[in-house]
Amino acid sequence: MFFLHLANLSLIALTSVGKSESKNLKKNLNICQSSKIVYFCTPKDFVQALEDKCQKHLRLPEENVNQDFKMFAIIDFGGFQYKVEKDSKLFVNRLETEEGESFEIEKVLLIDNDGAVKVGTPTVDGAKVKAKVLEHMRGDTLVVFKKKRRKGYKVRNGHRQYLTRIQIEEIVG
Repeated sequence: MFFLHLANLSLIALTSVGKSESKNLKKNLNICQSSKIVYFCTPKDFVQALEDKCQKHLRLPEENVNQDFKMFAIIDFGGFQYKVEKDSKLFVNRLETEEGESFEIEKVLLIDNDGAVKVGTPTVDGAKVKAKVLEHMRGDTLVVFKKKRRKGYKVRNGHRQYLTRIQIEEIVG
């Protein structure tokens, strides 16, 4: 005997029912009958329903199907590695470049363009990222607190990092 319980999106196959399994069967049938979405079916229909359920879960959601793929790159800048896309904004350590000026980053470690991945050894030849300085600023205050227990030693210092906010204009490569 096969039955489909669609309320919980589960498919259950029952073949032979012994005394110990009869309680579980009655319990499952009571749950299914209370939700009133039970379909008794043949083994062929059961297999078809199982395939349909698997295909439903493997399909991509509609919103992701028609999205345009964005090109991204991984760059090494100021001792840190960043994953950047076109028009993305990020904070880096203070640069000497004036606000509004553009500059190029030559250390591109990886470029992914619509699934075509170029990995550098250590950098990708001929690849560069063009960026523009948006503003110079200071980061949030970081509190440095030192304490030695039972000695009465407490020191509280603060620190604000000098930062530059940049915007990625173009990825060439």
